[in-house]
Amino acid sequence: MLVTLALVYELWVNSALSRHQFGWHFFVTQTWDPVAGQFGALPFIYGTVVTSMVALVLAVPAGVGAAIFLSELAPRKLSDAMTFLIELLAAVPSVIYGVIGMFVLLPVIKEYAYPALKNTLGWTPLFQGPFYGVSFLSAGIVLAVMILPFIVSVSRQVLMAVPQDQREGALALGATKWEMTWKVVVPFAKQGIFGSIFLALARALGETMAVTMVIGNDPKIHASLFAPGYSIAAIIANEFTEATSDAYISSLINLGLVLFALTIVINGVARLLIHATSRHSAQPA
Repeated sequence: MLVTLALVYELWVNSALSRHQFGWHFFVTQTWDPVAGQFGALPFIYGTVVTSMVALVLAVPAGVGAAIFLSELAPRKLSDAMTFLIELLAAVPSVIYGVIGMFVLLPVIKEYAYPALKNTLGWTPLFQGPFYGVSFLSAGIVLAVMILPFIVSVSRQVLMAVPQDQREGALALGATKWEMTWKVVVPFAKQGIFGSIFLALARALGETMAVTMVIGNDPKIHASLFAPGYSIAAIIANEFTEATSDAYISSLINLGLVLFALTIVINGVARLLIHATSRHSAQPA
C-alpha cells in the first residue's frame, strides 16, 4: 500500500506542470511538438486503446475456447501438460516477442494477411491504405499472443473451480457433455472469465517493448489498422531520456499517470470479478 501511494504521489506531483499548463486539453489535443512546447496525449491514448482492442478481439475467442477445452474436454494429463506449455509463454521477455514480430510476423502479414484483408474488407476504413509493416494491426497481433496465456490460465482455473455437482446435475437431467459445458459451467464461471479478460487488457495497455518495436511510433491518429501509430508506454520509453524542458518531462509523467490509473482500475475490477466467482463456487449448492 505504501509503495502504491508513493507511486501515485510522485506521478501526481511531477505531472503538475503539465496539468496546470494544458489542463483537460492535454487529453484531447493531437499536437505533440517538443520544439514548440505543445503536448497533446490523444494520439497515444488512441494508439493504446486501438492496439489493446485488436489484441482482445483476437485473443479472447482463442483463449476462452482453449480454456474450455483444457478444463472440460481434454484428458487431465493432456490438459496439465498443455497448460504448463501455455503458461511458459507468459515468461518470455517482451523484447523477444518484439524481435519475432519484426522478423517473422511482419513479413507474414505483408505476404498473406494484408492482401486477404484488403480484398475482403478493404471497403471499410479499418483496412484501407498501404501497409508498411509496422502498424496498429501488427502491434495488436503481437499483444494478442502475449496476453493469450493470461486468458487461458485464469479462465481454466475459474472453470475448474465450478462445483462438480453443477456438472453432475446437468448430466443427470440428460444434457450432453457439450451442453453441460456451454449451458451450465461457462455461465457459472462467466464473472471469472470476464476477470481474466480484464487482466489481459491491463497487460496489453501497459506493454512497452514489443509494441514499441512493431507499432511504428507515429504520433498521429489514423482510422486504418494498416497505418503506424504510437502508444502511451512506447512514447514514455522512447522519449523520456531525450526530454529536456520541464513541460516535456511533466507531460510524459502525466501520460504515465493516466496509464497507471487505467491499469490499477482494470486490475481491481478483474480481481473483484474473479473473487466473486470463486466465492460463489465455494458456497454450498
